[in-house]
Amino acid sequence: MKYGFDNDKYIRIQSEHIKERIAQFKGKLYLELGGKLFDDHHASRVLPGFQPDSKLHMLKQLASDAEILIVISALDIEKNKVRQDLGITYDEDVLRLRTEFINRGFNVSSVVVTHYNGQKSADLYRQRLEHMGIKVYYHYTIEGYPNNVALIDSDDGFGKDDFVETTHPLVIVTAPGPGSGKMAVCLSQLYNEHKRGTEAGYAKFETFPVWSLPLKHPVNIAYEAATADLNDVNMIDPFHMEAYGKVAINYNRDVEIFPVLNAIFEGIYGHCPYKSPTDMGVNMVGFCISDDEACCEASKQEIIRRYYTALNKLAEGAVNEAEINKLSLLMQQSKITTDYRRCTKAAKSRREECDVPCSAIELNDGTLITASSSPLLGTCASLLLNATKYLAGIDHGLKLIPQDLIEPIQKTKTEYLGGKNPRLHTDEVLVALSVLSQHDVNCRRALAMLPELRGCQAHSTVMLSEVDRKIFTKLGIGLTCDPVRKG
Repeated sequence: MKYGFDNDKYIRIQSEHIKERIAQFKGKLYLELGGKLFDDHHASRVLPGFQPDSKLHMLKQLASDAEILIVISALDIEKNKVRQDLGITYDEDVLRLRTEFINRGFNVSSVVVTHYNGQKSADLYRQRLEHMGIKVYYHYTIEGYPNNVALIDSDDGFGKDDFVETTHPLVIVTAPGPGSGKMAVCLSQLYNEHKRGTEAGYAKFETFPVWSLPLKHPVNIAYEAATADLNDVNMIDPFHMEAYGKVAINYNRDVEIFPVLNAIFEGIYGHCPYKSPTDMGVNMVGFCISDDEACCEASKQEIIRRYYTALNKLAEGAVNEAEINKLSLLMQQSKITTDYRRCTKAAKSRREECDVPCSAIELNDGTLITASSSPLLGTCASLLLNATKYLAGIDHGLKLIPQDLIEPIQKTKTEYLGGKNPRLHTDEVLVALSVLSQHDVNCRRALAMLPELRGCQAHSTVMLSEVDRKIFTKLGIGLTCDPVRKG
């Protein structure tokens, strides 16, 4: 993989910048965390070299001065909202996040339930957490939020919220997903801290869009692609331009809400500490790009992957055409088509030749490896074998897994487990390779090549099973699929 991001520099200068912001507000800062603190695979894909848990490692530099508030909306508890990437409800994810943070040395002080309006499900959830020894606070629905500033900045607005007791200079406010009410929690705390004589500050830690990169930089366009379902739009921050005469990139929701935030700050302090929404951020990621070309290339691949993902969802009836249209427009802005992916062209070309499902992978040295489905193996199972054999220097004609081993597995799948597809999936091929590797040096050599597939790009001419998709994700391979169901 060609790296384009200096991760060590990021951890150093980002933590230093947050310390400076804490000092700016005399030792008390509420930091709203946008995006994912760990498992940030989007950032690691578009900024090759950025580790999925880089932000967590960065914040560990501040762990002794920090505590974490986890926010969840009562509305999400009530409707059992699910995190699509993990397949678990938001209320369960709060507990997962809490455990993850504690295991990594952070102090998780409490959980804040927002948008509370007497929901029974929220009451039951609070009881459950309190039985586990977790402090829980309610923040209430405020009529007219966020525009009714007079009510918000009053004892009948933020003043009604439970005041969350915090003891550290840095309070990190995070949540299972967007729309949980993180910003409102921060602002409510500022109001109630001010009433108690503490002049706390607020900042936002969000990786994308990268304010210091051009508006149409592929990294920023890739962020729009990632949020196409939300219809977020990157834009030049007009407040920043007016205040400083400099271009800075933000996105529409932060720009639209800034006049309201400005009024809320003035209601609390009598003045606003920031002149623009960009000022509120602390993101230093743009200053850690070490190879812009590598990041541009990775971002273009991400835009196309997002497009194919949306096409697959549309084929399954799970996305609307507006999202597809938005992604098509972003590809035009980036001056790319699906043919920009060399593996996509190679897979489709092989499909035209043999008229069966096919796949291709572009290795990190630029080599293209292709495969097709057979009566024994699915196309992507064949692709993994072909790619690892090439990397290990094993003759392509050598059969690593003998047919007499594959056939009993197929019999179990179809006769005993009721499966309709007898072909081996990627996970089954890897298990077979692992068993054979005990006595076969070539199987051992092929398995040893799996880490070399991280960062590679692959394409399938048919939609893959969930099992196959997860294997490619675990191997770190960027996968796209044509929106075609297996025949």
